[in-house]
Amino acid sequence: MTPLEYDRRHIWHPYASLKDPPPVLHAKSASGVEIELADGSRLVDAVSSWWCVAHGHSHPAIVEAIRRQSEKLCHVMFGGFTHDPAVELAERLAAIAPRGLDRVFFADSGSISVEVAAKMAVQYQNALGRPERNRLVALKGGYHGDTSLCMALSDPDGMHTLFKGIMTKHFFAEKPGIPTWGEWDAADAESLRRVVEEHRGEIAAVICEPIFQAANAMNFYHPGYLREMRRICDENDIILIFDEIAAGFHRTGPLWAHERAGISPDIMTVGKALTGGHMTLAATLASAKVAETISSGRPSAFMHGPTYMANPLACAAACASLDLFAGGDYAANAARIERQFREGLESLRGRPNVRDVRVLGAAGVVEVERLPAQADVSRVIREHGVWLRPFSNFIYSMPPLVSDEATVARIVGAVADLASCPPGPPPEDGDFHE
Repeated sequence: MTPLEYDRRHIWHPYASLKDPPPVLHAKSASGVEIELADGSRLVDAVSSWWCVAHGHSHPAIVEAIRRQSEKLCHVMFGGFTHDPAVELAERLAAIAPRGLDRVFFADSGSISVEVAAKMAVQYQNALGRPERNRLVALKGGYHGDTSLCMALSDPDGMHTLFKGIMTKHFFAEKPGIPTWGEWDAADAESLRRVVEEHRGEIAAVICEPIFQAANAMNFYHPGYLREMRRICDENDIILIFDEIAAGFHRTGPLWAHERAGISPDIMTVGKALTGGHMTLAATLASAKVAETISSGRPSAFMHGPTYMANPLACAAACASLDLFAGGDYAANAARIERQFREGLESLRGRPNVRDVRVLGAAGVVEVERLPAQADVSRVIREHGVWLRPFSNFIYSMPPLVSDEATVARIVGAVADLASCPPGPPPEDGDFHE
């Protein structure tokens, strides 16, 4: 039995069926912006392997940092120990984080960092003698991860509806409607104001993906919304959480997406590009006010502790990744990719199957009425040598931030070809295709 045959029979892939699994490609190695397959062909990774491979695959500096660390300390429990890579990474994150976010809790995935952030907010309110404030407000169209609490904070009509029965009920405001490049109108945040006014006695925090709602909506919204959100939270003594896992580290242009708004959250989550996509690691950063309030309550300990928290190998990879961000002009790279996406994708607007074209930073999105058939997706990947993974109604690219002009042009050609294909068959009821 070949590896692909065994895989097809026995291995579950993300958002896939074992009865009739979608095709998978056999990756053998990867370097730079390309993935090499078992047959020797190569594909440009136009989605940065789910948006994390910011510096390209197998970057020598990150690989070397992991190798060096592996010779000293691969893992030690973080309960009762610390180590140099964790201390260095915490210092460096605090130095580049929004003003005042200098308390760092390490997690082993983005989803867990969001769970940690929500628990921090609830424990903060409990320490203030307000245990009834144990719900959060999130935005429709949002996505925060696949673990239980993260699903409960993601779009209530999105990919997790099957699991509503096991989710805690939280509150949702309407999705922001004014695009990043539009003219701000405070009425766009009216739904958020109403939700907070109606439930303020139950709300611990408001959480959002700043500027860029990714996996459920591919929506770029106006920074004025974040300013209004900050004002509403301040007026009601509610914690503000920004989930920068997808949008952070220059994906939308600035280091942090929320920089466009000129405000800071009380808690922020980071992940994905933190290690350049080389190892799993995330972090939750909190203000001194949040940390000291929790630590003055009962229990004074913050009640969370992942087994692989602050894994030394992952922390070393993250420090090397931060070196690369510090040493390169990634904001300029994102701006160049944005220009190429705009120039190359705008011509698709108005085509029969195209609803909209949206571009911000190093993220280009073509929203279609219905995705093309899988046969067309496979053909485009093969003919252009570009790995795309369309989902829902979106054909998109979020390439490595080091992608050069020729690579981006190649990606644009592949996206344009796929967006020009006829719509495929409608999904069956209950099906979700990520």
